[in-house]
Amino acid sequence: MDTYESVILVKNEVFVFKIPPKTTNRGYRAADWNLQEPQWTGRMRLVSKGEELVMKLEDKTSGQLFAKCPIDKYPGVALESVTDSSRYFVVKIQDDNGRSAYIGLGFGDRSDSFDLNVALQDHFKWLRKEQEGPAAPAQQLDLGFKDGETIKINMKITKKDGSDTKPRRGVGAGLGGGLLPPPPGGSRLPPPPSPQHAPSPAVPAAPASSEWGDFNSASAPSQQATTPASQQNWVQF
Repeated sequence: MDTYESVILVKNEVFVFKIPPKTTNRGYRAADWNLQEPQWTGRMRLVSKGEELVMKLEDKTSGQLFAKCPIDKYPGVALESVTDSSRYFVVKIQDDNGRSAYIGLGFGDRSDSFDLNVALQDHFKWLRKEQEGPAAPAQQLDLGFKDGETIKINMKITKKDGSDTKPRRGVGAGLGGGLLPPPPGGSRLPPPPSPQHAPSPAVPAAPASSEWGDFNSASAPSQQATTPASQQNWVQF
């Protein structure tokens, strides 16, 4: 079965430069070329045939082939970017006899060099997918219920106002959270204890003209005489 050529990219104006030999391992620099005097000007076509990819440099008018560059991978030795510009490349050209040489290739606009980079990346991405073959279909998970299989769902029912329906506990129930129960017999405090020291001398009765005279006259004389000194102090207080 014949394989047809497919033109991936065409740029109608490219420049070819004679480059000096590389003296260091840091790569090529376009500033070392004579950029004002290109050796050749013409058209560039990027052509694929099956898995082969070739860059062809041709005359703009007649289409005569000037040089060709087989590209087996990118980035690679067949087409290498320079270190000081995005518009220039070092291209390894080959003839039909297998002889090769390195030339400089440049574009007048950065968008042209950007298009070349994208076209090369897309081609080799497609080539890797073709070599890997179709991806195996993803295994589908069986989420259906088996015979006799059931599930249990815990649901929390809430009222319309958003509160749950859990019954509230009575007052005093579940006081294990640190709350103490009230003391037995109500909340009244017991009377203060009697002093342990010797009783103080009896306080003489207030005269009838004091503001407590009415209260003293209402009490029976016998009860006032028999009231201990300690209780008289609490009455007056």
